[in-house]
Amino acid sequence: MTAVLFDFSGTLFRVESCEAWLRAVLAEARIHLPEAEVTRTARALEEAGALPGGAPPARVPDELATVWETRDETPELHRAAYTGLSRRVPLPDPALHEALYERHMTPAAWRPYPDAAEVLRTLRERGIPVGVVSNIGWDPRPVFRAHGLDPYVDTYVLSYEHGLRKPDPALFATACAALGADPARTLMVGDDRRADGGAAALGCGVHFVDHLPVRERPDGLRPVLDLVP
Repeated sequence: MTAVLFDFSGTLFRVESCEAWLRAVLAEARIHLPEAEVTRTARALEEAGALPGGAPPARVPDELATVWETRDETPELHRAAYTGLSRRVPLPDPALHEALYERHMTPAAWRPYPDAAEVLRTLRERGIPVGVVSNIGWDPRPVFRAHGLDPYVDTYVLSYEHGLRKPDPALFATACAALGADPARTLMVGDDRRADGGAAALGCGVHFVDHLPVRERPDGLRPVLDLVP
């Protein structure tokens, strides 16, 4: 393999827990809720699937089905999908739904997996170009910069910037072209077997990691180094 593509959420980074997400927004708004209500509300938001990068919704309401399916194609659709899910959960101030959405796009809401920097740095030292290919409705580059990982990424291919979503092979082809890489000698690393597995249709190798909380996956990316001499 002479190039590596990585997914963003659940692969290199993991979003904060739903409860931490809610607490941060309540604190910013200076709204105090009883502990039991915070816990109950966070659980309801998680079940609704309101946190991008978090658990998927237990059920997508019929009125959101179309926007949910296409959410990663534009920023507007992404925001509409997730704030639509959030609004299924009563909050003490309606403005909190937009505040929650804004929070999830901040670097503070994301943590890199413990071995992400090591793996990306080692690939750079080996002269292996790296791309990030993500189904997403906003720009994660500031997250990479804030956590010191941007210097190791040569290109970002984001669904909302191209109007395409994984598993469409064209998105992976765009990344390979940007890196000057032969798809047959490129490895795609991701956590979603359907979306990230789409790279196989282009001839790429595919390696999957588990979408787990950061503390539960200390070294899930290290096997990539054995696949890329």
